Amino acid sequence: MSEERRLEVLQAIVQDYVSTREPVGSRVLVERHALGVSPATIRNDMAALEDAGYIAQPHTSAGRVPTDKGYRAFVDQISTLKPLSVAERHAIQELLDHAVDLDDVVERTVRLLAQLTHQVAVVQYPSLSRSALRHLELVPLSPHRLLVVIITDAGRVEQRTVDTAAEIDPGIIAELRARLNVVSAGRRLKAIVGPLAGLPEQFAPEHRHLVESVSQELLDTLREESEERLVMAGTANLARADLDFTHTIGPVLEALEEQVVLLKLFSEMEEDAVAVRIGTENHHEGLVEASIVASTYGGTGPEEGVARLGILGPTRMDYPGTMAAVRAVARYLSRILAG
Repeated sequence: MSEERRLEVLQAIVQDYVSTREPVGSRVLVERHALGVSPATIRNDMAALEDAGYIAQPHTSAGRVPTDKGYRAFVDQISTLKPLSVAERHAIQELLDHAVDLDDVVERTVRLLAQLTHQVAVVQYPSLSRSALRHLELVPLSPHRLLVVIITDAGRVEQRTVDTAAEIDPGIIAELRARLNVVSAGRRLKAIVGPLAGLPEQFAPEHRHLVESVSQELLDTLREESEERLVMAGTANLARADLDFTHTIGPVLEALEEQVVLLKLFSEMEEDAVAVRIGTENHHEGLVEASIVASTYGGTGPEEGVARLGILGPTRMDYPGTMAAVRAVARYLSRILAG
């Protein structure tokens, strides 16, 4: 049996099982797919695939279902992803283009992914502590109150207020704004700690308290916002896929509630355009019957504010379509956040 034909048979089994949820037999493969060989040859191919651990017989019927190893072989040999429809591409553009801020972008993205894939969607917020600053703005709100606006390269916007005893001098504010952007623009937040510490000495003594207050507010914001955050949507989709889990969806739901579990899985996944973890590849007992398809957005690596988005569902899923949706949404989201 040729390796190429074995992969064709495996691909046909995966496609049929994903679409029907029914074990696949040799007769069905011959009827539905132009494999160019006899049913007897297909049966021999299926026996070899079963011996190699790519498919299994769930009960005494003649049908076979893919194993985790079979899904992995199928995913690894996907050369082209299923193209998104015009309607799907339009939905991505229409929904994300009208977002008003980062929170809105994340909420829209997670809902969109759940709708496109009919699975549980998970989006990780860009970490403020790993992002670079795009711009800092200082806006006087009153003679004794100043608004500090922090804008990161990932599109995240944080606002803080600083109260001053002395009346705010517009000229000093303009100078402080310029100096802050010189020492911080384009640099990750952790890298500006040193420059901020030396900034007050560049101003006259009567203005140093204001400079110190603004600098401290920036550092406090960094500490507050360094915690990783996840947003999820589509959990109800798991209920419609409960037959794909041997016993119950309870362990999967429990794993979803533990954000640290998902964050750890995200951090362990390869930095590919689209990474896939299947079944027992997920090192968490609650997810051994689930698959995760994820991609990065917002940067080029963990030191550049990169975050992940993806979907979680049963191992029986439309991998080409899901991978295409995740990749398309991640790319579009990155473009939006890049401004």
